[in-house]
Amino acid sequence: ERLKYALTYREVKMIVMQRLIKVDGKVRTDMFFPAGFMDVVQIEQTKENFRLLYDTKGKFVLHKIVKEEATYKLCNVKKVTRGPKGTPYCITHDGRTLRYPDPD
Repeated sequence: ERLKYALTYREVKMIVMQRLIKVDGKVRTDMFFPAGFMDVVQIEQTKENFRLLYDTKGKFVLHKIVKEEATYKLCNVKKVTRGPKGTPYCITHDGRTLRYPDPD
């Protein structure tokens, strides 16, 4: 269930401040950074990659993935609209806005 790399608060703080943890490809030095559904967590020193998923009870579980799968993020599209000058864009479940060219 847990990785057990750190057992105390102090150990967690030391691991994070050494810039060894990445969430979605960005180094995070905040111990309380809110990682959510479908986020990729990478540990540099052990070369491990995990994706945060839900188990059957609705709790977060770390699913081990390969390095190639860790390079992209899965997103759920919540809304598709058109912006200024008719440029289409979509909004994902984690708040990202993706603009894309009009297929016409």
